[in-house]
Amino acid sequence: MSEVYLSREGYEKLQKELRQLKDKERPKAREAIQQAREFGDLAENAEYAAAKERLLFLEQRISKLEDTLSRVQLLENESIPADKVYIGATVELLDLKKERELRYTLVAPEEADFDAGKISTVSPIGKGLLGHAAGDEVEIRVPVGTLLYRILSISR
Repeated sequence: MSEVYLSREGYEKLQKELRQLKDKERPKAREAIQQAREFGDLAENAEYAAAKERLLFLEQRISKLEDTLSRVQLLENESIPADKVYIGATVELLDLKKERELRYTLVAPEEADFDAGKISTVSPIGKGLLGHAAGDEVEIRVPVGTLLYRILSISR
């Protein structure tokens, strides 16, 4: 499997989620299964089926998090060039069509949070910005059309 590049903040967020799932959610799901078993006939027991499904979902998520965390390479900003857009960069953009400024931080897919201004490097906008420098005008095709940005600044 390939490496997963995360910021320290993203790494700690995934570790916190894993601890929450293992220490709190998994025991609750197991307890719900035990309680549902006490209702009797498991073949017609909706509570039992729902509790088993919840536990299966949790186990899959725990497994995915453990796999991801085992492949993490922490991003150290001092080792990434600051003159171009790469993962970990915060980019100030001017939308040339709407004449408004935007600010995005490029992150790994596991850290993406559009509401927080963190976009994935594999998203259309993220891919379109990678490798460009301040002052570049970038045309990016997205499902709803074409975006046209000027990169105003890049910071780490």
